[in-house]
Formats: sequence, structure tokens, C-alpha cells
Amino acid sequence: MNNKNYERVYKMSFAGVYPHYIQKAEKKGRTKAEVDEIICWLTGYDQKALQQQIDQKTDFETFFAQAPQINPNASKITGVICGYRIEEIEEELMRKIRYLDKLIDELAKGKAMNKILRQD
Repeated sequence: MNNKNYERVYKMSFAGVYPHYIQKAEKKGRTKAEVDEIICWLTGYDQKALQQQIDQKTDFETFFAQAPQINPNASKITGVICGYRIEEIEEELMRKIRYLDKLIDELAKGKAMNKILRQD
């Protein structure tokens, strides 16, 4: 992926993508609450702050820049997403976005929450 593509992704509205995360999860019998739990785990946002980011239609770049704390266990999120090996993505912001994509994928695939949240 080149920098032009990265910039396009960074400027995408998080609020615009968020419903797709929920839809993907709900299609597989998971819940919005689980999606929110994953996002809060990864970013350090609480529910209220997450909702504010959605209401403000924050872009991905701002969403991650304002995140209170990226979970220290985020580096345990590995594998392939969109054809790219997550642990090999050098651009930090893109890696964070792909972490989130991967976690939502794992939720949709039926993985247990404690595994998704790297708690064991």
C-alpha cells in the first residue's frame, strides 16, 4: 500500500466505518457491546469518550491520536488482514487501524472475548 492510500484511510471517518464493524459482528451473532468492548480495550477510550468520537465524526488519524492509551497487549495481535501481515506494517497508525480490523474479524469468526482481548 502506498502513502496516498494510507492518507485516504487516515482521513476516513471512524463514525462512517463503525456501523460496518457492528454489522459484521451482528451478522455472526455477536453484539454492539462486544464491538465497543474491543474498541475500548484497544484504545483506552471509555464508552462515553468513544461515543463522543463517533458523534464528532472523527477521522481515523484523530481517533487514534486522541486515544487515551493503546493497550500494551496490542502487539500480541498478529496475522494477516487485507493481505498484509500486521506485525510487518511499519506505519504505526496503519498498524493500529489493522489491529482493530483484525479484532473485529476475530469477533465475527466466533473467537472467545478473552482470546480476542489477549487475556491468556
